[in-house]
Parts: sequence; C-alpha cells; structure tokens
Amino acid sequence: MRQLLTLVALAVVVTAVAQKKAPVEKRAEHEFYKDFPKYADRLLQDLTYPMAWGNSGITDFDRWKQAARDKVRECMLTPPPPPAEGWQMELVAMEQRDGYSAMQVALNLSDYYRVSALLLVPDGDGPFPAVNALHDHGAHLYIGKEKMIRPLTHATTPDGRPWPVDTAVVADADRWADNLYEGQYVGDYLARNGYVVLSTDAPMWGERGRAEGVDRSKYDLIAGNMMMYGIDLSAYMTYDDIAATEFLAQLPCVDSTRIACTGCSMGAYRAWMLSALSDRVKVGAAVCWMVTTDVQMTWRYGRKENGGFANCLPGLRRWLDYPHIASMAAPKPMLFISGRQDKLFPVPGVEKAFGEMRRVWHDAGADTALKTELWDMPHSCPKSVQERVLHFLQENL
Repeated sequence: MRQLLTLVALAVVVTAVAQKKAPVEKRAEHEFYKDFPKYADRLLQDLTYPMAWGNSGITDFDRWKQAARDKVRECMLTPPPPPAEGWQMELVAMEQRDGYSAMQVALNLSDYYRVSALLLVPDGDGPFPAVNALHDHGAHLYIGKEKMIRPLTHATTPDGRPWPVDTAVVADADRWADNLYEGQYVGDYLARNGYVVLSTDAPMWGERGRAEGVDRSKYDLIAGNMMMYGIDLSAYMTYDDIAATEFLAQLPCVDSTRIACTGCSMGAYRAWMLSALSDRVKVGAAVCWMVTTDVQMTWRYGRKENGGFANCLPGLRRWLDYPHIASMAAPKPMLFISGRQDKLFPVPGVEKAFGEMRRVWHDAGADTALKTELWDMPHSCPKSVQERVLHFLQENL
C-alpha cells in the first residue's frame, strides 16, 4: 500500500511539472508591445483615408459611393462564384410557432458550397417585409444562425417524419440568448411582429465549422490559408451575406422592396457592411460595433482589435475607415446603437465615428435617416434594444 501511495504521489508531481508553463522567452530588444508594433502611432498618422467622402475629390455623392464600393470590393479579393444552377432551396424540416412557421432549409450560396439556414415566415398572406438576421462572433463558434433564431425542437420533415433534435445545440443557443440577448431570440421576436427572417452561418461558425471541432485559435490560421488561394475569409462572410439577401428577395413570401438587416457585435459589423454594399437592403440596424481605427488600434485605451481576421480586408484601411464604409449606406435609414459600458469599443472612438457618419448623411441630404445612439449598457443586445430596432424597422420599412 505504501508503495502504491508513493507511486500516486510521484505521478501527481510529474503531472504538475508537465503542466507548469515554460518561462516566456524574451529578448532585450523588441519591436512589438502589447500586440502592436512600437511604431503604431506612426502607422496611424499615415492613414489618410483618400477614398473617404470629402477626401476623394469626387463631389457627386452617387459617383463617390460607386467608387468607394469598387475600392472595398477590390480589397475583398476574388468573390466565390455564384451557384451555377441557382439556389436550389430544399425544405429540410418545419415546425409551427406562435404566429409564424420555423423552417430549416438548405441552399447554395455559391458554386463552392451548400449551407444550412433557418427561415421564419409569419402566418397569413404575404408578401411580408424581411430581415437578414446576422449573428455575432463572441469567440463562440459552435453555433451561428442559432444565436439569432431558436433551433427547431418539435419539427417534422416534409414527408411527416419527426425531425431529430440536437439537444446540445438547443441548450447552447438558449444559454447564448440568455447571456447576450436577455433570453429573447432576435429573429423570433421579429417574426412574431410580421417579418420574414433568414439567418445563415458565417464561414467557420455552426455547421460551417471544422470537422475536427471548434477551436477559436484555428480561425486566423485558416484565414491565412485562405489568403494563400487569393481569397479572404472575412470577405467571404460579406459576399455570403449579400448572396443570402438576394436569396431572401426571391422568396414569394417576401416583399423585395422592404428588406432590412440587423445584428449585434460582429453581426452589427456585418449589418453595416451589407447595407453599404447591397442595394437590396433598404434599412439597417447595427448594435455594438462601430469605432474609428485611431482609437481601436492603439494600446492607449487598454483594448485592441480582438476580431482578428473576422473583419480584416487586405489593405482596405489605407483607403477607408470603418465609419467611411458604413457611410456608403447613405441616404438609406440606418440605426447605430453602442454602449457606454462596452469595453470592446471605447466611447471616444464611437463618438468620433458617429460624428463622421452624421456629416456624410447630412451631405447626402438625409440627416433624419441616420440615428446614432449611446446607451448606458455593456456589450449586449437586451430586449429594450431589440424593441428599439423593431420600432426603427416599422418606421422606415
């Protein structure tokens, strides 16, 4: 017995030693500090944004917007090819909810891949206004579309067979809704109020993830590998959002003249990118993602860009900053909400971005179409914010 206890104790010691982290190797000289180059301030000084409204020399607003769009698409690199044989939408399963139907569908977003999506259609006669509901990042890749629309739990297939419930996905989605959305799914909330709602996984999220399983650290590695093919993973997310909106516009139940988009966090980034680049989108609402690069990309505010390649388009910052790109959505109605307690986006950068956008909407003759609001809240999208988004859609769509 004594020998056994000695062996157990030895095993514990060996395990502890093995798990102990090796000391960080440091050189006396270095070029990077807090994940930034030491010359970060010089780099920021060099960002003059020559394609921004007022900087480009183009005085006609429509001509400027087209030129700015062309520059963004150039930096997005090669798009995925459109589906050669169309969307080929397939109804996989459906269930009835309170005032609307919830469907799992499959469709071709490009000629490279076929994706799963969640679709909500209100009861009654259409066509209805529609919303592309864009999910967040959250460093949580196990679910994507299920962050916006609750997964099916009582569904049947088109031939009447019960649809198997993925209890792990449902439980994870419910937890996520509780944490970020105050227990309310944005998509379901909108559907109960008369909107067709579509949500798809962004590349690397949900059913578009890794066969080996979720590993956040692999995202940037895979994005780098994609660049070796001359394409950009973040751009594919935006290209897919544009394609999904086109698909939404083709549905018989949708009024194609009344399509909006909304999202929180990375979903907000996706919302204003989509609004800027797609004429299909008539109204956009973005919650908790707006800032200027000079505030974001410095250690002075104790934060840094954590999205990594999820919102990185090669070389684009040499031409346009975030609010400049979002301003390409003018003069359409847009709602931007940020939180004063949001530790990801310092208030000085948010206010500076809001000011830049207000200037552009003013020059476009659409001052009242832009709403920029700072709420006393952290990085989140509670029910009160969702209600504000709904009212904004109702007023403008």
